[in-house]
Parts: sequence; structure tokens; C-alpha cells
Amino acid sequence: MAMTVVVTENIPPRLRGRLAIWLLQVRAGVYVGDISKRIREMIWQQCEVYCDDGNIVMAWATNTESGFDFQTLGQNRRIPVEMDGLRLVSFLPVDEDDAL
Repeated sequence: MAMTVVVTENIPPRLRGRLAIWLLQVRAGVYVGDISKRIREMIWQQCEVYCDDGNIVMAWATNTESGFDFQTLGQNRRIPVEMDGLRLVSFLPVDEDDAL
């Protein structure tokens, strides 16, 4: 079992309900729980099916240099990158059309 955090934006109600079955919603769009790898993978499959136009990041405790790992789904300016064996987050440049 490992502490898992799921942060969501703009996801449909049916996915929020599915996340709430396994995890505790501590803030709007933020779910936490101590779940097994099998349950975490099942939740991620549900996220892939029901995410629609939203975006999701899931982070969990694991035996790595940083002590955690994460994966993302959907459009977001933050993208995961690997550097020297560490997973970091890089920011895409601001789209000029969105800045106006």
C-alpha cells in the first residue's frame, strides 16, 4: 500500500464519483488515499476512459530517489521530463493566443 494523490481539473462528474469510491476528496479536485498498486492502476484506467477534456496528475509514494513517482493525463502546460534518472516537471511556453 502506498499513499496516492490525484489532482484533477475539468473532469466530468462520473469520474469524480469513481475517484470518490476509492479515495477521499480533501479539496475540490484533490483526492488522497493509501491504496495498493492494483487499485492505483485500476483508478488510472478509469481516468483514461472518463477524463474527456480534463487533465489529471497522479502521484504515489515509491522506492525511488525522490520517494515518489507520478503520471499525467490530458492537456496541461506542465509536462513530465526525465533528467539524470529523476522525474521532473517542465513548463511549456505560454500560447500567445491564450495570453491575450
